[in-house]
Amino acid sequence: MRKALSDKIVEIKPSGIRKFFDIVSEMKDAISLGVGEPDFDTPWHIRDEGIYSLERGRTFYTSNAGLKELREEIGNYLYRKQGIRYEHPLKEILVTVGGSEAIDIGFRAMINPGDQVLIPQPSFVSYGPCAVMAGADPVYIPLKAENEFRLTAEEVEAAVTDRTKILVLPFPNNPTGAIMEREDLEAVAEVVRKHDLYVMSDEIYSELTYKGKHVSIAEFPGMKERTILINGFSKAFAMTGWRLGYACGPEHIIEQMTKIHQFAIMCAPTTSQYAAVEALRNGDEDVKEMCTAYNQRRKYLVHAFREMGLECFEPYGAFYIFPCIREFGMTSEEFAMRFLEEEKVAVVPGTAFGDCGEGYLRISYAYSLEDLKTAVGRLERFVQRLRRG
Repeated sequence: MRKALSDKIVEIKPSGIRKFFDIVSEMKDAISLGVGEPDFDTPWHIRDEGIYSLERGRTFYTSNAGLKELREEIGNYLYRKQGIRYEHPLKEILVTVGGSEAIDIGFRAMINPGDQVLIPQPSFVSYGPCAVMAGADPVYIPLKAENEFRLTAEEVEAAVTDRTKILVLPFPNNPTGAIMEREDLEAVAEVVRKHDLYVMSDEIYSELTYKGKHVSIAEFPGMKERTILINGFSKAFAMTGWRLGYACGPEHIIEQMTKIHQFAIMCAPTTSQYAAVEALRNGDEDVKEMCTAYNQRRKYLVHAFREMGLECFEPYGAFYIFPCIREFGMTSEEFAMRFLEEEKVAVVPGTAFGDCGEGYLRISYAYSLEDLKTAVGRLERFVQRLRRG
């Protein structure tokens, strides 16, 4: 049987997130705080536009790169929100099947065998495997709690070699909730330009920032030309099941990404694309409302963890919190499994996001305040039991 399989694929470990999701899905009365999916329904006016597109018979392929109107609206949105202007959106913007596809084909379009990709960790589970599948050698940069899990220019500089080609910038960060502020990015951009690197900036949580305004590295001089900016509709607009993302970047890179997309996917779902046009044009208030709710939940969890003496830095982005559980002398996986078995609450071990996540848990607050309060009560009971020995 092994003869039929690719050694490279066999050696890649499956997602550590799904393991706990699968267990909790069959456990009665369990609460899952493990999946990064908004608990909000897609706003009705966005759903309505998708329905209307079906009623009008808009059920055919779009162009490979996506609807012209959608790519233009993405360009308008990025200029309105972040001041990033794509002069030729039809050549510099590609609509993908979620942000995950954009990550995959971005690597495949840019990587030659033996190139190195710098990946800060803890971070989203796809970066390393997608880099490996594209033929790259991933180089992981451990992020530090004392730096609030930000990436520093010094850490990038220390990791660069003559084989380094791409730096992944996963901020706001999944799983830590960390953000990069303007001065952080400015220093990193200087290192990127110095070594003639490219950046894959995953900004899927850009709208979910609770401290000032989200800043993209593409905003800095000379950086738009060397950045693939990845975003999508899953998190900000509660459109996970619509499977729609996008990549923006230099025309010559987007052209090659579109070629891969063309052969592997053809085009993103037509109905989703029409709905996304409506989201970008008229969804600002929906995003603001959801962001306000997430912020309320974030503040509640930060306060609750401090009250129970659980070490945790304050996250300012995404909808995750990353408490430290090292005091209990267990691995992250052991803690998460016991917590699930004894209290029926699913959280994700920090090691699902890289080895340096050991000693931490990822807890998502993309769930109702009622569920969070119940889960916190169970966590407090569990923690007290462990402390009593």
